[in-house]
Amino acid sequence: MTTSRIVLRPATTDDVPGIKALVAPLADSGVLVIKETVAYYEGIQEFVVAEQVKDGQARLVGCGALHVMWQDLAEIRTLATDLSERGQGIGGKLVTELLRRARGVGVDRVFCLTFEVSFFRSHGFEVMANQDQIDPEVFAELLRSHDEGVAEYLDLARVKPNTLGNTRMILDL
Repeated sequence: MTTSRIVLRPATTDDVPGIKALVAPLADSGVLVIKETVAYYEGIQEFVVAEQVKDGQARLVGCGALHVMWQDLAEIRTLATDLSERGQGIGGKLVTELLRRARGVGVDRVFCLTFEVSFFRSHGFEVMANQDQIDPEVFAELLRSHDEGVAEYLDLARVKPNTLGNTRMILDL
């Protein structure tokens, strides 16, 4: 009997086509936003991938990224698993690794924008209250960012059409 195992590792540039393939069906259904290929290459150092290793062959079955926004804040983004492997714990392993990385770079809080509220809640995330306070000086600095994830964290009106139905969640580490 052949067994398989899941191995997590930092993504490489060779993984970009596989990451795009994992994201595509979720983007088609409106769960994730598809990015231009160049954006995946530019952010490759943020990604962790999950490979299913079976009989010496590895197949990409999941990905996720940790994007640092500020000294104490990061976002988990582009979390995706192969649709045929959902429910196997791959997403949970990816989140655990991304949170470990967040702690390693000194982040105190991790944000996500998700339709999968119960999944993230099971990992300790809580729905963000709209009145969550951000230091005015930090808010002003974050407004200078061109990153859409930062705009979504700040709950800016310009991103509302892209986030209807999503839930902003946060975890204090």
